[in-house]
Amino acid sequence: MTNTSAPNYFDLNAATWDADPAKQSRALAVGKAIQAQIALSPQMQALEYGCGTGLLSFALQPQLGNITLADSSEGMLAVLNEKIAAHAITNMRATKLDLVTDPLPPDRYALIYTLMTCHHIADTDGLLRSLYALLAPSGYLCIADLDAEDGSFHGQGFAGHNGFDRRELAARAEAAGFEKVAFTTAFSMTKGAGAAQREYPVFLMVARK
Repeated sequence: MTNTSAPNYFDLNAATWDADPAKQSRALAVGKAIQAQIALSPQMQALEYGCGTGLLSFALQPQLGNITLADSSEGMLAVLNEKIAAHAITNMRATKLDLVTDPLPPDRYALIYTLMTCHHIADTDGLLRSLYALLAPSGYLCIADLDAEDGSFHGQGFAGHNGFDRRELAARAEAAGFEKVAFTTAFSMTKGAGAAQREYPVFLMVARK
């Protein structure tokens, strides 16, 4: 994942990232939600931005063609490359990329998806414009992220977005050029215990270029 506010967090946690059952369940649920709305095929070239250890791409890999998995965390990419090698997967390629600071790569994709990444990036409009540019004509963008919340998900000191209001994000996506923007609820995370327990829904936004 890309995190401009705490650049070392994901490197430090990469080795144990996949040990969290909630992260596994979240990726599988979002993968099923994407498959329910888009007719995936081996002819589709895909990009996962903010891929982390690739949990979502591993869920979608059998249905897609070549997948580029991009992240700014070297620690996450190291774990991802180990997983790709261990499973002898030939249609997944990891690459270091930060769309906030790096130039756009030349490739264009029929499908771009991202999970729990956008709320870490301050310039939502700039990110949406970059993702629009990276899509091939009539391509699909899938963004899975937190619904708007009160800041309790990350707690004090977090410099990113406290989730997103769906209508506002849809308007931003349309301003970036996207069409047919639609939302579903793909997953819900539980944090805390007792009276402090909270539910945090994760939406899936699907849009077309």
